[in-house]
This record gives sequence, C-alpha cells and structure tokens, in this order.
Amino acid sequence: MSYFRELPNLEYQSPFVTRISSQQYVLVKNLFRRVKLRDDLQNVFTIFDQYQIKDGERPDTVAEKLYGKIDLDWVVLLSAGIIHVRDQWPLSSYQLYNYAENKYGNDLNSIHHYETTEVLDSQGRLILPAGKTVSSNFKIPNPLNIAQKISPIVGITNYEYETKKNEAKRGIYVLKNVYLQQYLNDMRSIMTYNNKKSSQFVDRKLIRTENTRNTMP
Repeated sequence: MSYFRELPNLEYQSPFVTRISSQQYVLVKNLFRRVKLRDDLQNVFTIFDQYQIKDGERPDTVAEKLYGKIDLDWVVLLSAGIIHVRDQWPLSSYQLYNYAENKYGNDLNSIHHYETTEVLDSQGRLILPAGKTVSSNFKIPNPLNIAQKISPIVGITNYEYETKKNEAKRGIYVLKNVYLQQYLNDMRSIMTYNNKKSSQFVDRKLIRTENTRNTMP
C-alpha cells in the first residue's frame, strides 16, 4: 500500500541501547499524520461511483481495475470509508466457508434466527415485510379471519447469516476516476510540513522531535 510512502517523515531520538550518541535519531513515518475525505464531501454522490465488490476481489485488484494502479488501493478504502479491512471487506466464498465452519463447527447449518417472509393481502397490499427478525413462534392472523393461522417465517442458518453479513459489505462507493488526480494532489499537499518557524521543522517532508537527553537536567 503506497499510502505509507506518502506519509511525511519524523526523526525521533533513538531509543536503542546500541546508539552511539545522544544526538542519534531514528527515521520513522509520521503515523499521526493522516488524511480522509472531507466530511462535507461524504454525501456529495456526484464524485463517487457505486461499486459492487465481486467474489475474490481485493482492494488492490479493484484499484487496478478503476485507476490502473494496484498501489492506489488506499484510495479505494478511504473513499469507501473502510478502516479495518479484515472486518469491513467481504471475504471470498472460500474464505467465508472456512470462517463460518471454524466459528460454528457442527452447528454450521443450525438455525441462527428466524425472519419474516413477505405477506400480501388479496389485493396485493403489503401486510408484513420480509427480513424482520422474529421469534420461532411468531404468527399473524389470517387476513380472511378464518381459523387457520399464518406463520410467515423462515429459519436462517448460521451459514446463511454469515453469508448475508458478508454480502452486505459488497456495495461500496469509490471516487470517480476524473477526480483522482485532484484528490492525490490535495492529499500530498496535506502531507507536507509548512510551519518553517517551528523548532521541529527540517524540511517539507521531515520534522525532528525534541531531544530530551540534551534538554533534560
């Protein structure tokens, strides 16, 4: 992920016992410097395209398809609002089955919960929407008010439950290609240091922390 290459650098006083001088620093990436899409743009859907993640696709393969470069995977993730890839990116079918099997074992096909099915009256009007979680003994009166009762529920197995959760992750928003270069330019501008009057400033891509071994009594 080239995102980390875009981060500015930070020189931090060496914590290693092998240091040869109190003036020795180590060069690290400034992980406290981060970028995200502006909050006021999150709901401006004209700059985004809807994208349905296909089975087995990864952030880098989506980036290559959309932007022509696999190392722009971080653009895909940021525009989709994904922070924790492991939890927020859909698993492949193979990965999902292994995950569910390890989680539920012999109970993989046991009932996880019950959901309603769609019920319409004789005129096609909706009485009960589908997909509502209910108890196993949920019933509604028959619309014709006869003795028979309708039990409009279906059991959802553990595997079906995990599959539904996984499928819900497939629909994301991605930055339109036409706005990509402007976004990269803005991001790189944000990732530079501009306060030349600061004692920490070295150059636009590097700052140096205070050396407490020299300043502390």
